[in-house]
Amino acid sequence: MAHIIVVGNEKGGAGKSTVSMHVATGLARMGHRVACLDLDLRQRTFARYVSNRFATMQHENLNLPSPSFHELPEVEADQLAPGENIMDRRLAEARAQLEPIADFILIDCPGSHTRLSQVAHSMADTLITPLNDSFIDFDLLARIDGEGEKILGPSVYSEMVWSARQLRARAGLSPIDWVVLRNRLGAQAMVNKRKMETAIETLARRIGFRVAPGFNERVIFRELFPRGLTLLDLKDTGVTSLNISNIAARQELRDLIRALNLPGVEVNF
Repeated sequence: MAHIIVVGNEKGGAGKSTVSMHVATGLARMGHRVACLDLDLRQRTFARYVSNRFATMQHENLNLPSPSFHELPEVEADQLAPGENIMDRRLAEARAQLEPIADFILIDCPGSHTRLSQVAHSMADTLITPLNDSFIDFDLLARIDGEGEKILGPSVYSEMVWSARQLRARAGLSPIDWVVLRNRLGAQAMVNKRKMETAIETLARRIGFRVAPGFNERVIFRELFPRGLTLLDLKDTGVTSLNISNIAARQELRDLIRALNLPGVEVNF
């Protein structure tokens, strides 16, 4: 049975599509069969990332290890059971089609609350939540006092993840392994950075997620998107030497995939 990875965060601009593409490509480069879905049916950033990748491979005659991208299957109204939600059915059909052909199914969710996103979270074996290192983004997980020190209560997103965990428990499924990534960390030991670290660690113990390092802010991510490439593809595209920033970013990806602790995965790139 395929292991389902959901990349979710109801706030935009946290790096979900960048994380999705790099994790999916990293797994593909390690020989795993990776199938992908983009549930942001309007913006479709992840879908465009993958489309750009295959266009580059065709134009430059490259053969890069890649995940396979799939659209949600269409379902006619007369195929639905009484009271069945069409989006639930489309996602269930996609899962049924992909599980026999994939080791991992990676689902990139939109930066907003949708029915599809809610159902996808309940399917997650591993949930990755990228979070910019800011109390503006921390508000996605919990409400905090004016000093940034006392947690007042969980956010609607955390409550949604809790509901997804309850659904899985009632179905007899394994618990969701929730991993929060701290993205765009500042290099300096700022007071805000220390407060964020303390707040996230406190909240992790309170509502049950693991904390892992994500990606620092780097221009290379924006530069690679139009070609659909990742840091792992640079040498295959003719780059003979990586600069210090690129090497550091590759190490961040290694650390991230190791921290996910996915079944059967040994980082070898």
